[in-house]
Amino acid sequence: MPRTAHAYWLRSPGAGEIQPVPLPAVGAGEVGVRTLYSAVSRGTEALVFSGHVPPSQYEAMRAPFQDGAFPGPVKYGYLNVGVVDEGPPDLLGQRVFCLYPHQTRYVVPANAVTPVPDDVPPERAVLAGTLETAVNAAWDAAPLLGDRIAVVGAGMVGCAVAGVLAALPGARVQLVDVDPSRARIADALGVGFAEPPDAQADCDLVFHTSGTPAGLTRSLELLAADGSVIELSWYGDREVTVPLGEAFHSRRLTIRGSQVGMLPPARRGRRSLADRMSLALQLLADPAFDVLITGESLFDELPAVLPRLADGSLPALCHRIRYS
Repeated sequence: MPRTAHAYWLRSPGAGEIQPVPLPAVGAGEVGVRTLYSAVSRGTEALVFSGHVPPSQYEAMRAPFQDGAFPGPVKYGYLNVGVVDEGPPDLLGQRVFCLYPHQTRYVVPANAVTPVPDDVPPERAVLAGTLETAVNAAWDAAPLLGDRIAVVGAGMVGCAVAGVLAALPGARVQLVDVDPSRARIADALGVGFAEPPDAQADCDLVFHTSGTPAGLTRSLELLAADGSVIELSWYGDREVTVPLGEAFHSRRLTIRGSQVGMLPPARRGRRSLADRMSLALQLLADPAFDVLITGESLFDELPAVLPRLADGSLPALCHRIRYS
């Protein structure tokens, strides 16, 4: 008998549904995974849901196990934790993370899954993809002991970056956001908080994650001379104005892009993508990261939940999806 699973598909921008999908047999070197949890990466998935991925970025924005194509129909997502119930004996029964979309069961190469450490609950492990982005950003920035650091934008990625940097000895790490309620999240992560007008300046590094031109402008304003902005925002098809005519040249400021699709040049010869993912999962042993998960829904509710996440009527950092 043919095997089937169920997956969330974006039929067209603004409209999604759960559909049955064929489930292939597990072959040599593959694993079959039963999903326990997935999660909505709100910033990126809202852009996909709303159809704001520019055509020039269709290939760059592809998720590892995406089916279909932008703007739709497309099966998109990359935060998935499940249990291996078919495959090699050494993986059977293990909880694993995979960069897979929202789907009840799936079959992937065995090297596409990363075992979840015993001290990381699967409910928290859905954050691994976001922690991986934060690890990559830290590798790009190469912060030093005692650095003065701001993270502008307390969304899912910004909070993950702040959490990763919180343990840097002697560093001053401040999370900056227009929403004063994010102070609670900063406190849980062990970093400072300020609204943009009150943020501490003279920063050696600023990580920008707000996805707004105003946030990028404020990031530049917070830098000390010779400082750098690490730009993590994804603007989709929006144009962004950058104030390069003020102190940008006289203070020798730098804006550097960071993107998780590639390892930073200084790490490519010594680290693999698998190493980076394993490190992200190790960092998730810290229960402080639970503060990034701000809600949960059942898989069957996803078609009604994603529109609310995309338009902001359901506020969220990371919204977790639970599978029965």
